[in-house]
Amino acid sequence: MAEAAPLLPNTSLADRAYRIRRNAVLMGEVQGQGYIAQALDIADVLAVAYFHAMRWRAEDPDWEGRDRFLLSNGHYAIALYAALIEAGIVPEGELESYGSDDSRLPMSGMASYTPGMEMSGGSLGLGLSIAVGRALGLKRKGSDSRVYTLFSDGELGEGSVWEAIMAAAQFGLDNMIAVVDVNNMQADGPSTQVTAFEPLVDKLEAFGWWVRRIDGNDLDAVRDAFDAALAAPEGKPRMIVADTLMGKGVPFLEQREKNHFIRVEAHEWRLALDALDAGRPA
Repeated sequence: MAEAAPLLPNTSLADRAYRIRRNAVLMGEVQGQGYIAQALDIADVLAVAYFHAMRWRAEDPDWEGRDRFLLSNGHYAIALYAALIEAGIVPEGELESYGSDDSRLPMSGMASYTPGMEMSGGSLGLGLSIAVGRALGLKRKGSDSRVYTLFSDGELGEGSVWEAIMAAAQFGLDNMIAVVDVNNMQADGPSTQVTAFEPLVDKLEAFGWWVRRIDGNDLDAVRDAFDAALAAPEGKPRMIVADTLMGKGVPFLEQREKNHFIRVEAHEWRLALDALDAGRPA
């Protein structure tokens, strides 16, 4: 297995995103398969969330004053682990245990196993509802902590998601920032063909949310969206609709027609790492 890349001084968000992608590929190599394309597509969002927007303490993942990050799409766990390793919440040495028996990094996110993992994610469509409950609880306690949640466009076909969208507006949960990853791919095919959810921004605004749609692989746009969400008018929950590219940063994975769950040949892991290294910010 290749070694982790050395951390540059004064690490930029671009380099954080690069390292998150690299961590994910290294974990994928352990199992030879996985939800690698999703990890690559959402790395920019995770870099901004953890290293620009959120409050947390690496040495105390359960610190009461932390912002909570809830991963609804539990199969994206490899992406969140990559960010937690970059943040120092999970030791880098555990990377090679990914998906193994007794590992703290199971293939689907489990809150009882992994430091910094706020919810278990297996069945999809539940994260936004849990986030509503967490945000409402924090608000009633008078806490200034925020709840961030990531879910996938495929989850927009779940009724529970729309119930949560209604409830968040009803309770005025302005301490909640949700991100929906619109990569237009799920197990059964293109998300927009499985369950049509467009025009998504119009629908969310009609439900009473503050909304911004961005290119989720443009770091400047992602950072500006998080800043705008934090500064949005009180009384409204905030949603960032992030259009992303599956496999971002590794051209041969970007071009795969079916890349929801992928198996990568042994020699291709080195090619993937080389592609990421070639695109590393100077």
